[in-house]
Amino acid sequence: SKLAALFKHPLYNTPIPEVTEKDKLFVVNPMEKFSLRSSGSDEWVSSSKAETLLPTGKTAYDTYPAWLKFHVGINRYELYPRQDPLMPTLLRDLATQKIVSSGLVWGQAHTQGPPICGCSRTFHSPSRQTRDQETPIDFFYFSDFERHNAEIAAFHLDRILDFRRIPPVSGRLVNITKEGVAAWLPSCSLSTVALSPWSAGNVCFYGECSYYCSTEHALCGKPDQLEGSMAAL
Repeated sequence: SKLAALFKHPLYNTPIPEVTEKDKLFVVNPMEKFSLRSSGSDEWVSSSKAETLLPTGKTAYDTYPAWLKFHVGINRYELYPRQDPLMPTLLRDLATQKIVSSGLVWGQAHTQGPPICGCSRTFHSPSRQTRDQETPIDFFYFSDFERHNAEIAAFHLDRILDFRRIPPVSGRLVNITKEGVAAWLPSCSLSTVALSPWSAGNVCFYGECSYYCSTEHALCGKPDQLEGSMAAL
């Protein structure tokens, strides 16, 4: 690919300093194994009996899901390696993995409504505007909405510039009816999330916060498909 060819340039082959244990955000517990709760389940659970459960030649790290391997690799020099073989799997999981739970974060200051947090420990930024809708030139900057496609572009630009400081982000379509309701209801009260077919039969919702959380600023699917970005949080 063009990205792989770019990373072969000498500018992208400068080694980072040696990473020690104190430079890492997390330390791997060699005795802790992760596995799916049951056949067909999307919920990861841990076990402290890795030495008796792991196949020969396998380590506890080999059992970790992609999002956990990403977090284990974070250190003071980079969020992920320059040529990380895990990245295609992580980006695919962010776009496709089943959403099992959600919660409202940043409380009263959040301007995007309820984010959707799934089993990947992720943060979902839903889209209020079409990706080609421009902000009026005389618009007060704080009145504009965050854009999910800008977050996707920021991740890729940060990667190309070799900073690797922005968490991996993938675009995602969420079915509000099938994925949203099932994830919201167990973890959020009905006062936090409201669903209503306000506009042209589309399914809409909004949350409780100080900014843009009202029927005038609802997030709407088409009719229940909502475009957004999913980031490893």
